Amino acid sequence: MRKVLLACVFALASACLVFFSRAAGQPQSAAPQFTADGKLARPEGYRKWVYVSSGYGMSYSQSPDGMQMFTNVFVTPTAYDYFVANGKWPDKTMFVLEVYESTSHGSINKHGSYQTELSGLDVEVKDETRFADKWAYFNFGSATKAASAETPSKNDCWKCHEQNAAVEHSFVQFYPELLKIARAKRTIKAGVRLDE
Repeated sequence: MRKVLLACVFALASACLVFFSRAAGQPQSAAPQFTADGKLARPEGYRKWVYVSSGYGMSYSQSPDGMQMFTNVFVTPTAYDYFVANGKWPDKTMFVLEVYESTSHGSINKHGSYQTELSGLDVEVKDETRFADKWAYFNFGSATKAASAETPSKNDCWKCHEQNAAVEHSFVQFYPELLKIARAKRTIKAGVRLDE
């Protein structure tokens, strides 16, 4: 009887271990995945990555663009951990910038704005072997499954990030917690304007 009870306890413990390890779910690979024809596959599960910051109505030109959009920025967990330790981004870093439409009229809202429909994703990838210029930019519509890198490689996105991003090609100046780390690690690019 004791052996049967011990065997049952062992089987139950094993089943629980298997169940909880699957339930916890090892996250899918957060490394960039490319199709056979070189397109970036839409990052899956990015909302489980590290949330970096949000913006509302941000524009880099003097005149505002039409509708005020919300943006939410996520980065892969391994890249985030590396940044926290080193103040710079490792190879295979991937950022996802969600772009949402906004409204101020709905439900019980009387003031301010909130996010509505997903407009698309902007994805930035650092891959030192795949891209001659290390960083590449991809645009996904709300349902796009794979996207080619913006061309030419040193396009307007690339040039803006190269010239204005605080750390490598990331706008850490808009991510308050990461900016503290970059200042402490002294990895902010010389000549980058952080404050007005």
